Amino acid sequence: MKPWAPNAAVAAPIEITSLNVQRGDVIQIGGMPCRVADLQQLPLGAKRLLFETGEQLTMHPRTRLVALRVHRRW
Repeated sequence: MKPWAPNAAVAAPIEITSLNVQRGDVIQIGGMPCRVADLQQLPLGAKRLLFETGEQLTMHPRTRLVALRVHRRW
């Protein structure tokens, strides 16, 4: 995970599903923050999240998680 650098960005917690998860979202799994590096669409609306650290997580359509999303301000 890249170190935090001060800039004009605001991080906010949001609820995500397989429909609105995005690259760059940070999800805490087992007490460890994991940043989504890539997404793969799976059958029946599921998505496989690939994290920067190499781990993977499959989100089914009804899975709901809280993630930290960075909103950049210009």
